[in-house]
Order: sequence, then structure tokens, then C-alpha cells
Amino acid sequence: MIDLTNKKILFVICGGISAYKSLELIRLFRKDKAEIKTILTENAKKFVTPLSITSLSQGKVYDDLFSIENEIEMDHISLSRWADVIVVAPATANTISKLSQGLAQDLASTVILASNKQVFFAPAMNVRMWEHKSIQNNLKTLKKYGYKSIGPEIGDMACGEYGKGKMSSPVKIYNEVHNFLTNQTKNNKIKALVTAGPTNEYIDPVRYITNKSSGLQGYEIAKSLFKRGFDTTLISGPTNINVSEGINLIKVETSEEMFKATQQNLPVDVAIFAAAVSDFKLTKKHDKKIKKQENFTINLEKNIDILNYVSNHNSKRPKLVIGFAAETENIEKNAIEKLTNKNCDWIIANDVSKKESGFNSEFNEVVIHYKDNKLKKEKLFLKKKSEISEEIVDRVVAQIN
Repeated sequence: MIDLTNKKILFVICGGISAYKSLELIRLFRKDKAEIKTILTENAKKFVTPLSITSLSQGKVYDDLFSIENEIEMDHISLSRWADVIVVAPATANTISKLSQGLAQDLASTVILASNKQVFFAPAMNVRMWEHKSIQNNLKTLKKYGYKSIGPEIGDMACGEYGKGKMSSPVKIYNEVHNFLTNQTKNNKIKALVTAGPTNEYIDPVRYITNKSSGLQGYEIAKSLFKRGFDTTLISGPTNINVSEGINLIKVETSEEMFKATQQNLPVDVAIFAAAVSDFKLTKKHDKKIKKQENFTINLEKNIDILNYVSNHNSKRPKLVIGFAAETENIEKNAIEKLTNKNCDWIIANDVSKKESGFNSEFNEVVIHYKDNKLKKEKLFLKKKSEISEEIVDRVVAQIN
């Protein structure tokens, strides 16, 4: 195993009989030289002690949201930013339910909700609790937010019952988190560029041509790349979306500005063009507001095709070029034509005529078409755009690494 020197892990230990397993988990990561801090919930202290954790982790243990000492040394926001990854083990039904509802009732829930890092959960609870619809719905909600679940397993429980709900072994949790951090380290050297949002093409100082793109899918892709460790630049048209701290955000308005910003940020290893760039611009922009008149004609000309420019660049072509095809008809035919004509590696096609997905929606449904095998396609069924982004980036990481 690659050691984890300079990697920072925040453990959150909740109140359950499986809490003792977290001591072994901490020992495994300390063996790999990871830096560890720990939050103990109030109930967790009934199963493990701060002293036992400190002796294994050689790091500070936090347990009180309103501790003056903690807030002076490192407030809850800083603690959430300090970590490269957060591991909640065991994750109890209570903690899962609180977080799914956005309740920040103690230090653990406050830090997790304030974090922009990857969160792993290792659920542990009675089989009947695990099977309860409310718990399953809460877990689905957390997965939509980008949290990852490890386990639980089927087995004998402390309560004497048998079934699913047993916390995964420390070795299994260790392997999954270790792989994530290892890939994150590899990805630190990989530059990624994402475009997002619409562009505005001005007719006069107050009027412009644009489209319905919200930019959300591109922002979520940039966020997913950043969480995996990529050196991420996001070039965005006009949106009202907040960007994750650590992403290099470049705001533009017109397609020409987006093109110039893209040029200036090459070369990169991965380029994902999720922006809905206007195909046309005014042949001549009017310097003053055009007054109302009976008839008015505007003349349009083609904008430069940013995707085509980058994917056919001789010296600065990224290793992986991904384009989006927002279509309303003949989705597959148009996507494959775009894939071929623009020489990109993948085309991600979606039907923007659907009301439940695409433009101005939190949801999307896409099909990925691959250049190296035009017969191969993968459909990512209707999900939140944050989930679609995670699945896309899973595939990017697999191909790059």
C-alpha cells in the first residue's frame, strides 16, 4: 500500500456498539502515516474514550460544539476544511437521519454539513432499523448529496439478531478510503478544465441572445473533479451558482470570452465542455440601445466552435476531451455525428426537451458515447446532476489512471 503522508483524515465516531472497530481503523491509517483528528459524539463516549483514540491517532479529539478552547484553536468551519476526507464510522441511524434533513445539532453534524470534502459513511444498526423505509430514504438523500456508503454487511449482531446492518470490517473501510486518497494523490498532478453555463451574445447594450442553461451540470462536474484531487479550472458563463472553494473559477459572458479563457488555460489533461455556448453571434453589435420600431432585422454569423478547436489542437490537445450534446430530436444520431465530426473522445448526450431533466432542472439523464467504440454507449438514468457528475468522474478517473 502507498503511504498516506500529508493526507488528513477526520474521523466521526457515533454512538453504537461498533464504535470499538474505529480504533482498529484509526490504527491502520496511522500505520500509513496519515494525519488524523477525531470527533466523538456524546453517545460515542459511552463506548470509546478520548484517551484511547488520542493514544492511537496522535491527534486531537473534539467532542463539544461550543468548546471555547476548540473554537480558538480551530473552529468547526476550519476543521471541515482541514480534512482531505471525512469518515463516519459507525454511522448510526440517528446521524444518518439528522444529516439527510440538514440538522446541525452537534459538532459532528455541523462539521459534515459545512464540509466540501468527500464523506464516507459506514452504517451500523439493527437489521430492522436498516430495513426501515425512512432510513433507506435518508440514505438515498445522502447519496444524492455525493456521500458514499461502505456497507453494511450481513451477520450476527450484538443484539443477538442476524441480518444486514453490521458495520463493515475496518479492513474493508480502510481499503475503500485508502484507494480514494491514493487516486486523489495521483490526480493532484492532473489538470482539468470544465466549461459551464450559457453565453450571452449582445444585440445592443441591453439585449442579448442566450439559452436556458443553468450551468448546474458543469458546476457539479467541476466539484466532483476537485473532490477527487484534480487541479480544476471552471470557465463559467453567467450563472447564480456558488463554486466550491479551491476550484479556479473564471467568469465570462460571451462565447468569445469563453474561447479566449479556454485558450489561456491550455494545456490541460482533461477538458469537459458542458457549457451551452451560443452557436451564433451578431455580425455587428449596436453601440446604443435600439429603439422600438415596426420591423427590425439582425444578422448572425457562426461563433467559433470551442470544442472543435480544442479536440483538434495539434500541440495542446488534452488526453481526454469530452463534449456535451443537448438535443431535442434524433439524440443518438446527432451525438454520434458530433463525436466523429469534432474528434472528441466522448460525447455525453441528453434530451433537453424533457421537463423533468436537462435545462433548469436539478436532474439529468444522459447517454455517454465513446470514440474508441462507437457501438458502445452507457446510459446514466434519471438522477440528480450531482449524482450524474459523480458517475461521469468515476469513468474519467478510470480512464486517466
